[in-house]
Amino acid sequence: MPELRDDAHGTEHGTPVEPAAHVGDASAPVVPAPPAPAAPAPAPPAPTAPAPAPPAALGAERPAATPLAATPLVAEPAATAPADTGWLRVSPKYIVVEVVGSLIGMVVFVGAFLVAYALWGQWWALWGAIAIGVVSLVGIAFEPRRVRSIGYRLREDDLLFRRGIMFQRQVAVPYGRMQLVDITRGPVARALGLADLKFVTAAASTAVTVPGLPMEEADRLRDELVALAETRRAGL
Repeated sequence: MPELRDDAHGTEHGTPVEPAAHVGDASAPVVPAPPAPAAPAPAPPAPTAPAPAPPAALGAERPAATPLAATPLVAEPAATAPADTGWLRVSPKYIVVEVVGSLIGMVVFVGAFLVAYALWGQWWALWGAIAIGVVSLVGIAFEPRRVRSIGYRLREDDLLFRRGIMFQRQVAVPYGRMQLVDITRGPVARALGLADLKFVTAAASTAVTVPGLPMEEADRLRDELVALAETRRAGL
């Protein structure tokens, strides 16, 4: 025989049914829920690469390159030809050098003739000594004038040299023909701080010696003329 169920009373006919426990019943024990696991910390965001620039379209004009400023080439300073210096004279101290040289020559020759007269009694030796003495003294008297007649001149292409009173000599030495520039000093000139500057060229007839220059001026002039000679020979 089928079982009859009474829903209202929660019983089945013939079979007792236990009443269900309500959630909100205070008599029922409450079991706490386990704590939820903590969420892991978020990883730092990876750096994003910059987006590549879009490729330029074919045929698109490129910006014109900015021209660099032209850098002027600075050439090494070459030896420049000096301007016309006019006539320059030698040092007045050179008069002492010439006078001392003339006196030494006079003493030697006059002494030789006097020795010949004393040993052999030759009268011509005595007259010879007198003549040499007079000529030497006259020459010594003209030494200042002769020294003042010595001069040199630096021009654009050559060096001009002159000397002499009655018979004057002038020589032009081109800078490109100079092969050697030499400085010489005798004992008297060295004591006075003077030197002689000698120019040697291919032709012996154009060799020139400028005497009576101060030592500093001789060194400066030698270096300048050597530089000019090298420049002219190189064709610059």
